[in-house]
Amino acid sequence: MKITLKILFSFLILFPFNAHAEFELMGEGLAMHGAPKYTVDAPHLDYVNPEAPKKGTLRQAVIGTFDSLNPFALKGKAAQGLHLAYDRLMQRVWDEPFTLYPLVARRAEVSSDRSSITFEIDALAKFNNGEPITVDDVIFSYETLKDEGRPNMRRVYQLAKTVEKIGKDKVKFTFGEGYDQETAMIFAMMPVLSKNYWQERTFDSSTLDIPVSSGPYKIKEVEPGRKIVYERDRTYWARDKAIIKGQNNFDRLIYDYFRDDTVALEAFQKGLLDIRREYDISKWETAYRVSKEFEKRTFDHGRPVRIDSLIFNTRKKPFDDIRVRKALNYAFDENWVNKNLYFGKLKRIKSFYENSELEAPKTNGLWQPPANMSMRERLKKADELLNEAGIKVIDGKRILPDRSHFSFEILSNSPENEKTALNFANTLKRLGIRATIRTLDTAAFRDRLNSYDFDMVMYYWQNSLSPGTEQYLYWSCTAAESEGQWNFAGICDKRIDAAAQKIPFAKNREDLVSTTQTLDRLLLNHVTTIPLFYMDKDMIAVKNTIATPEKTPLYGPVIETWWVRKGSN
Repeated sequence: MKITLKILFSFLILFPFNAHAEFELMGEGLAMHGAPKYTVDAPHLDYVNPEAPKKGTLRQAVIGTFDSLNPFALKGKAAQGLHLAYDRLMQRVWDEPFTLYPLVARRAEVSSDRSSITFEIDALAKFNNGEPITVDDVIFSYETLKDEGRPNMRRVYQLAKTVEKIGKDKVKFTFGEGYDQETAMIFAMMPVLSKNYWQERTFDSSTLDIPVSSGPYKIKEVEPGRKIVYERDRTYWARDKAIIKGQNNFDRLIYDYFRDDTVALEAFQKGLLDIRREYDISKWETAYRVSKEFEKRTFDHGRPVRIDSLIFNTRKKPFDDIRVRKALNYAFDENWVNKNLYFGKLKRIKSFYENSELEAPKTNGLWQPPANMSMRERLKKADELLNEAGIKVIDGKRILPDRSHFSFEILSNSPENEKTALNFANTLKRLGIRATIRTLDTAAFRDRLNSYDFDMVMYYWQNSLSPGTEQYLYWSCTAAESEGQWNFAGICDKRIDAAAQKIPFAKNREDLVSTTQTLDRLLLNHVTTIPLFYMDKDMIAVKNTIATPEKTPLYGPVIETWWVRKGSN
C-alpha cells in the first residue's frame, strides 16, 4: 500500500508554454500524525495575506557575530536568515503540529510502514543561477549532509539503507534499522544543494563565498561579523505556489549585528531597525520609550514554551537524593522573583511541555512546584527534608554526612540570570547552605555544559508540538552518560527510557499525546529541576510602517508573512 502525495497542476494543461502562470493549488501534505489540514485546492495558507504588497526593507538586529554562509556545516558561526536562501523538498507550515507540503518535490510516495519515501522533483524547480534542480542534486545533498553536515543531519541521514535514482526525476530512500515514524518527515525537509557549485569545494568548513542557492531570497551583500543583506529573487521559481503565496514580501532583508543587546535596543528606538523581538520582560516593561514611530505588540501562540530551569546535576552528591532536590524547590521564592524581577507578568512552569496538550494531567501524585505557602512554611518543610536526608545544621552551617559544608555552584551564561540566582542563594543562606554564582562567556559555558561539569546550571530544554527522537537525547540513560547530549540533569530511569523510545513510533496523535503525558509525569516526579517562568505570548516591537496578518498561527508570528503598509517606503 502507498500513500500518494500529489500536486495537480491544472495550469500546465491549460497553459503548457507559460511556466509562470498564476496557479492556486496546494500539494497534498504529509502529516506526522492524522490528516493534513490543507487540501490540494487550498489557495493559500490561512495565516497569510495573499494580497500583501511586495516592497520595502525589513531591518532587524542579531546579537553576536558570524563568519560563515554555510548553515549546514559544523564549523563556523552561520549568518542569520540563511534558511530563506535554501528550498527544501517539502516545506513545513506553522498552523499544524508537524505537517509538510511539497516544494522542490512536486510529488512524494511514502510506504504504509514509512520505511521508504520516494520524491518526484518538480520540473520547474531551479537554483537562483537558473540551473534546474535535479535528482542528482538531491542525491548529492543527501550524501554531503550525511557525511559532512551537522551532527543531527548525519545521525538521521545515516538511517537510509539504499538510495535509488528512478528515471530522470525520481529518487527513493529506503530506511534501515533504527528508523521511526519521523524519519521520512526529516528526509522530506532536506535542503537542496547545488552539486555543480559544491562538488569542487570543501563543504565542512566556514566560508564567506556567496553560494548558489534556491530559496526566495539571494544573498546580496556581506560584511563579515557586521551585516548580511538578502534580496528577494523576483524570478524565484516557486513564487506562485499556494504554499508560498503571501510570504517573502520584503524586497530586502537586512540583519545588523550588535555585540550588546542594550545597543541593539537603542538602535531600534532611534529608528535604525524595523522590528525587535523581546525576550526580557523587564526590558519590555521599562526600557522602551513612548513613541509614535513604533508600537509594542504581543502575539498569542500555542507552542510549548522554553523550559527555563535551575537544573540539578543528579550525578553529584547530594543532588542524587530526591529529598534534597525537593527541599531546594521549597526554598525557591517564586513569588518574590516574579513580582520584583518580572513585574508579576510571568507564569510558573509546571510541565516539560508547558502550554500544550502534551502536559501531564494535574492529578494527585504528580510533583509540582510548591504553591500557596508562605516562605516561613516553605523553609520549615525544606529543613525537615534536609534533616531527613541526614544533612543537619551544625554551628549555623548545613553539614553533609561526609562532614563537609553543603555548598555548590550555580552556572550561568547570562548576566540577566544573576538576579534570580542571587535571590535563591540568599534564601539558601537561611538554611545554612552556601551557593555561589558563576557566569561564563558562551564558549566556556558550552564546554562545561557539554561535559556536564556543573553542580547546578541555569539552562533550558525546548520542545515542539510534535516531539520525536530528540526526547531520547534529552532524557535517556545513554544520553546521561554521553557528553555533548542534552540530558543535563543526568536522569536515568528505565521507565523514562521506554517512554522516550516509544514517542517517535506513535502511530497517531492520540498515542503521541498519551505517551508524552506519561513521560512528562515521570520527569516531573524525578524533581530534577527548579522550574522558572514563562510568558505564553511573543513580544515584538514593530515600526508602524509594518503590517501583520490578522491570524497568528499555532507556533506564533511568522515574520515572512509580514509586509510594508501601503503608502510607506
